[in-house]
Amino acid sequence: MESITERHIQNGYVQILIMAVVASCTIILGLFAMGIGSSEQLDQLSTLKIILGISEPDSLQSDIIWHLRFPRILMAITCGVALATAGALMQGCLGNPLVSPLTLGVASGASLGAALAIVLGLQVIDFLEPFLSNLPGPLSNLDFESIGIVANAFFFSLIVVVIIIQLGKMRSISPESYILVGIAITFICGAIVSTIQYFASDAEISQLTHWSFGSLSRPDLGQTMWIAALIICLMPYAIIFAWDLNSMALGGDDFAISTGVDPQATRVTILVLSAGMTSIVIAFTGLIGFVGLAAPHMTRLIIGNDYRKLLPCSAVSGAFLVLIADTIGRTIVAPIIIPVGVMLSVIGGPFFMYLLLANKGVSH
Repeated sequence: MESITERHIQNGYVQILIMAVVASCTIILGLFAMGIGSSEQLDQLSTLKIILGISEPDSLQSDIIWHLRFPRILMAITCGVALATAGALMQGCLGNPLVSPLTLGVASGASLGAALAIVLGLQVIDFLEPFLSNLPGPLSNLDFESIGIVANAFFFSLIVVVIIIQLGKMRSISPESYILVGIAITFICGAIVSTIQYFASDAEISQLTHWSFGSLSRPDLGQTMWIAALIICLMPYAIIFAWDLNSMALGGDDFAISTGVDPQATRVTILVLSAGMTSIVIAFTGLIGFVGLAAPHMTRLIIGNDYRKLLPCSAVSGAFLVLIADTIGRTIVAPIIIPVGVMLSVIGGPFFMYLLLANKGVSH
């Protein structure tokens, strides 16, 4: 018994070390990415000196670093943290390793909202503008035209969340039913978007296609800071569910009930939380889907299935995965930038398959 305890403690130290290494690599990669760009005056060394306060930047250098590069790096980290955490939560509460933040139809709802705004000009913000413009403070100065697509994407993704809440009120609902409903929503929204595209102009189709690729350059510095602050506030709430997820993973719903966990209520709350984190991000960036499926899997192969460590390490792994994909996408065929959603599939897919094959005999 003592050797088992010692081995468990040692494994815990190793897992914490792995998490620290990945977090350190993410910070180093972020600093490296800050020095990548088309400006010849801002190479790696000069950028690092400005960030550390060693050199004083001029106004152009300051704008490039803090208003162009920094928001993109911060958005990559925030996006990876949000989608990977949401993926780990959903896989745990539904007991299905193939679930991702996009499985429940959240992304499809966002795509439908974007299509309605781009092609048909139907924007939710138009109905709210008279009310918001009369409010005091920053809300009265919003650029309603620029956030129309974002507002539509967020609103229609929230409709999916409402469907999840209503579904959770049914006592006989099973975990598989959530997935089936998500697939149904995906097909319905996809059919509507395809119909809208059929009547759209070439310019509208191009804009909608570009939105669906996913890009980290859309949010400005202020929007990125707000998104990051929201995700930071939601992360502790997400990690609290680690104990409930462990109970559900160990012995199913019956065992979880015996430990005082309400599986149905926990499942609904986690799904709403995951869908909310996903909606906050993809409403601004467009569709970025692979990280929510792959990051929790990659982490599980290394860390194990203890959600107390799996959730934070998935968040760190997701941030690293999105950041490295975006960095490669910006440099591989520069000055052309490959969308991060595309690069995630190109880079993450083969690496994900390698991890699965390399650990095919390992069971956690």
